[in-house]
Amino acid sequence: MKFVTLATATAMLASSAGLAAAQQAITVNIGSSHPEQNIWVYAMKNTFQPEVNRILEAAGEYKVDWVESYAGTLYKFTDTREAVMDGIVDVGMVGTVWEGANMPLQNVTYFTPFATEDHKMIIEIFDDLSANLPELRDSWAENGMVHLSSLITDSYDIYATFPVNSMKDLENRKLNAPGTSANWLRGTGATPVDGALTTYYTNIQTGVTEGTLSFASGILPTRVYEVAPELTRVGIGSMYFGGIAANKDFFDGLPEPVQAAFREAAKATSAAHGQYVEDLATRALKEMQEAGLTIHELPEAEKTAWVNGLPNIVEPWLEQTGDAGRVVLKAYFDALRARGAEPLRSWDEGL
Repeated sequence: MKFVTLATATAMLASSAGLAAAQQAITVNIGSSHPEQNIWVYAMKNTFQPEVNRILEAAGEYKVDWVESYAGTLYKFTDTREAVMDGIVDVGMVGTVWEGANMPLQNVTYFTPFATEDHKMIIEIFDDLSANLPELRDSWAENGMVHLSSLITDSYDIYATFPVNSMKDLENRKLNAPGTSANWLRGTGATPVDGALTTYYTNIQTGVTEGTLSFASGILPTRVYEVAPELTRVGIGSMYFGGIAANKDFFDGLPEPVQAAFREAAKATSAAHGQYVEDLATRALKEMQEAGLTIHELPEAEKTAWVNGLPNIVEPWLEQTGDAGRVVLKAYFDALRARGAEPLRSWDEGL
């Protein structure tokens, strides 16, 4: 009896050893320009990697050895595209918002403000379009990447030293509005000043600016609310920021089961990212109010005046992107309306 038990145990150990030996290890370098706590990175570390591990472990054929380079240890925010495209990392966060020259099609939301505040809808739309709309899918491929999961912001509002009760309150004010978001202030009388989440606090504290256009999940960790204690909810909207992407040569060289695991894990990552941003934005508003932030709502009539008073800010983007831009713009607004969104301005009118 003892002999049979021992033999059985030995066979089980041998079987386990054989299974482990048969599981081929693949090294994947993953990284970002931002820390793991950042909204665009959190789901990479806490959902994408564990989910790939879970899927592959269940299949038993492959496993991934992750080499992590988060928090800008290999590259900064200005180099996210190059880092993935050139294979500095195999998988990384790519901020297309900073790639207006190389990946302009991905920035359509920044040229069409007041479309929707539903960031989960934005994720759903761009996961679909990035995989199935040739203009967007091919743009990623032309830059040597495969889009896996969409990254977004919660809705932009005004954090300032003053409340905004009417459009007149913006006249002669200086607000941090980096990059394309500067267009959102055209015709308002406010002066946009370049900057980033890391500079807003000092800019406002020293009087360089009097506030910023930003979003709750970014304002809380940077404590900007301490120097800009008046939040005016204006609903400029949620924006598609970029994506988690894989180097195309690397991805194409992966075994099919691993590619499938990446894509399946990417779906879970999109869902987790959307929920994390929702939870963080809700918590941010609560904690900032407890710390002294006052919340105001811009009256609907004033919001309408703002939206209708903007020049046709999408036109220069269309001139830059040509026919491909028209296809992307139409597909984006068709997708918004199909999901029940009611953009405050039809930026796609006339296409």
